[in-house]
Amino acid sequence: MLLERIYDEDLAQASYFVGCQAKGEAIVVDARRDIEVYQRLAAANGMKIVAVTETHIHADYLSGTRELAAATGAKIHVSGEGGKVWQYAFAGERLLDRSTIALGNITVTALHTPGHTPEHLSFLITDGAFSDQPGFLLSGDFVFSGDLGRPDLLDEAAGGTDTRFDGARDLFVSLKEKFLALPDYVQVYPGHGAGSACGKALGAIPSTTVGYERNFAWWGPYLEANDEAGFVEALLDGQPDAHAYFGRMKRQNRQGPAVMGRRAPLAELATEDVATSLAANEIGIVDTRHHTLVHAGTVAGALNIPAGNKAASYGAWAVDPETDQRPLVLLAPDSESATEMWDHLIRVGIDKVAGYITSLDGLPSYVPETLAPADLARFDAALLLDVRNKTEHTAGHVPGSVQLSAGRVLWHTDRLPADGVIVSYCQTGVRNSVAASALRRAGFDVVELEGSYAGWADWNQMQNA
Repeated sequence: MLLERIYDEDLAQASYFVGCQAKGEAIVVDARRDIEVYQRLAAANGMKIVAVTETHIHADYLSGTRELAAATGAKIHVSGEGGKVWQYAFAGERLLDRSTIALGNITVTALHTPGHTPEHLSFLITDGAFSDQPGFLLSGDFVFSGDLGRPDLLDEAAGGTDTRFDGARDLFVSLKEKFLALPDYVQVYPGHGAGSACGKALGAIPSTTVGYERNFAWWGPYLEANDEAGFVEALLDGQPDAHAYFGRMKRQNRQGPAVMGRRAPLAELATEDVATSLAANEIGIVDTRHHTLVHAGTVAGALNIPAGNKAASYGAWAVDPETDQRPLVLLAPDSESATEMWDHLIRVGIDKVAGYITSLDGLPSYVPETLAPADLARFDAALLLDVRNKTEHTAGHVPGSVQLSAGRVLWHTDRLPADGVIVSYCQTGVRNSVAASALRRAGFDVVELEGSYAGWADWNQMQNA
């Protein structure tokens, strides 16, 4: 048996390629939309992808299940659990508790493990060439290394009301009746790692075991004591902010993400053409540089979405493709870098990219306004905005600031003053630059606090030394 973990550092998301080497057949679980990585794995191992499935209707990224099935002819399998409200709206074989998928010597058994979502499945893997007993569990957003999938996202992202309490109780039952019923030796491969907003304290370890979690996870004592009430309270306490784009992901993943097919290579665009389209408000410019370079000069109205391992996350904070249909033009040094950036963006459904440019020369210039911590007290701001998470704000903040996380601010502009200047900050400046650029593009007058909270805290300490 071949079991490969494909990990996206950007969204802290894991997908899995499981193949039978004897028969040359494979299944992919929780695929992302840039599917070449799975096709390369299949080709390198002489396998054909015959099945694709997913653990649940995801909120943090746009599923590649349909994309991969269309490209390979693989059969789609999705959950049929959770009741009518949580049924997928696209075609695929429905999996129920204990449904199986056979791949040569390998048997994939679905376990209904509700709690994070009502329809959630985990997948037990049995390598029949080695044993007739399951040895691996793909746990999705059910059990993570050291933590559990949060049950409050349906309230945060899907318009639910107090569903988190039922979800937390469902998680307790799923742990008791499904997870802890497995042998301690079963290896557990979760759907996310540290940095994901799908839990509050996810570990960075890529895998764990049933026994390790039973004995050492924070929730173990509550299960051992059968303390459901204490478990629910501990689980729901201190969950991080849910990004606003999660609601869009939920809707699109349930309905069925658009199938893009083979994408044509991104073209390098002429500066003159870009300037004309920009003047007509037909495109958006994405400045992919570090915020310190952006502060030295960028393009008027440009979004700052830094290239690299968080491009999808930052892109989803700054762009809502449901309300803004303008294609994006990426600043990139070459075609390969532009394509890599585009790969990240399509993972969160930002598909419309017109091409790339290698320089901002010839485009209308703009220098984002910043404010030194020493000048903050004398500055007449209509709002001092903290775009960090709730937990960060609670741990310490600039006095008088209002918290609204960078992943939510563009969707809650009704909470911002229509007139006057907004002074914004995050921890060190990266998230703040993303959020500030999005707000400026939306028409707000935003000044960024130099050094953000860390810079202000250092200045404040020196004043009080």
